[in-house]
Amino acid sequence: MSEHVLAVKHVVKVFEEGAHRVEVLRGVSLHVEAGQVLALEGPSGSGKTTLLSIMGCILTPTSGEVAVDGEPVDASRPDRLREVRRRSIGFVFQQYNLFPALSALENVEYALNVKGLRGKAARQEALRVLERVGLADRLHFLPRDLSGGQKQRVAIARALAGSPRVLLADEPTANLDTAVGVQVLELFRDLARQEQKGLIIVTHDPKVREIADAVVGIRDGRLAA
Repeated sequence: MSEHVLAVKHVVKVFEEGAHRVEVLRGVSLHVEAGQVLALEGPSGSGKTTLLSIMGCILTPTSGEVAVDGEPVDASRPDRLREVRRRSIGFVFQQYNLFPALSALENVEYALNVKGLRGKAARQEALRVLERVGLADRLHFLPRDLSGGQKQRVAIARALAGSPRVLLADEPTANLDTAVGVQVLELFRDLARQEQKGLIIVTHDPKVREIADAVVGIRDGRLAA
């Protein structure tokens, strides 16, 4: 039986400001398995980014459950949410979010330092993941000296650092041309399968369908049939 590395069950998210109440998610349930690529599609305002933030333990649901590696995450404990994010979840963003004054290697090392890994161990892990994404010859390049595709590979390496079980990617090909976007998506697929990570990609890019094992639509806070 396949292993669910991340699952949400009956998740509701309501934002309130004064008398104004917006129900962004309305009872969403889904899961991703080890080695699986799941694409999450929906128009702006559909709730997909909010759902990704809840799955990444950045936001807490108003009601419902989030489980990582089969263990429910206690949303009432901010320290527990931080620990889950550090240990089990890697994020890849549309804008790369690299530190401009740090090299590719230093960007990944810094992410590992935040997770509590330092010194020689952090350097070795950073080297491993950068080699894994094909950047062994770009270790000491600053972001300004890297192409868009290379910067996104650094971002993927940073997400892989520390061997999280889950990768969450928010529009990872939005700033890339078609050919480079395809290369990045193929890299994502291969990493998920070979390293048995659950990968969820929030996207408007139809090319993601070609590498996804499952495609889930979301509309008005509900999963679409």
